[in-house]
Amino acid sequence: MRRPLVLTAATVAAALLCAGCSTADDGSRDKSAAASPSSTSSSGPRSAVRAAVAALREDSAGFRQEIDLEGEGQVYGLTITGGFDFAEDRGHLAVDLPGGAIDHSDQVFADGKIYISGSGAQEIGEDAWGVVPRDKAQAHYLLRAPLNDPEHVLQQIAAMREISRHGEENVQGVRTVRYRGILDHRTVTLRMAPDVRTKTEQVRDALGSDLPVFADAWVDGRGRLVQARMSVNLSGAQVTLTMALSDIGEPVRVTVPRAADTIPVTKVGGILSG
Repeated sequence: MRRPLVLTAATVAAALLCAGCSTADDGSRDKSAAASPSSTSSSGPRSAVRAAVAALREDSAGFRQEIDLEGEGQVYGLTITGGFDFAEDRGHLAVDLPGGAIDHSDQVFADGKIYISGSGAQEIGEDAWGVVPRDKAQAHYLLRAPLNDPEHVLQQIAAMREISRHGEENVQGVRTVRYRGILDHRTVTLRMAPDVRTKTEQVRDALGSDLPVFADAWVDGRGRLVQARMSVNLSGAQVTLTMALSDIGEPVRVTVPRAADTIPVTKVGGILSG
């Protein structure tokens, strides 16, 4: 029974390593706010990372996310692939969990909505699409985006702190500069569900410091973001999200489900949905 073990690993990580932030400072759709350097650092590595993210958020790209959940001595992986026109806020993705009781889900982002199929929710049904307002989606696990929204990942990467140049590496055949930093409590918990926020604040208070969440960004010679990663390891529960970008600037075609095939839903749960 693989799925219960996967859920256990993810739930332990969320309970130990997630915390709440003010819902009033959500910023989920404010591209300029997330991409602008703060007053504490206006040059150097931090500017390089934020400029790369800002450029991508005005463009389109294909992406592949690999999410590793480690706990109870085992590692489980989810894969999220798709294409996204960040400038137009439209895209599509597929989520796969090999061996899971529900092992595949498709999602479409368009017109401020997220369409979901294959989530396993009984009210949606096998041949229908659930539809959720994009700004209402929440994250239920550590280092997972609300309904796997790739722009949420970019927003968190743009908020990296204490960034330093971490050498040069070849990524996908491209020579890049790797930058490494940390994510603060507010960034890690961006748009977290209330129950996860509560657990996180308790853990943070017990630790007396922010949780040890690291972030990496690989930027090529043209200032483009080629890959991003976030990771955390605490008490044997580890989560790593790696997002590789490709075909930057290429058109992304999105097929929006027909209204007759959709069912409004207020909440979508499960490991496939973030």
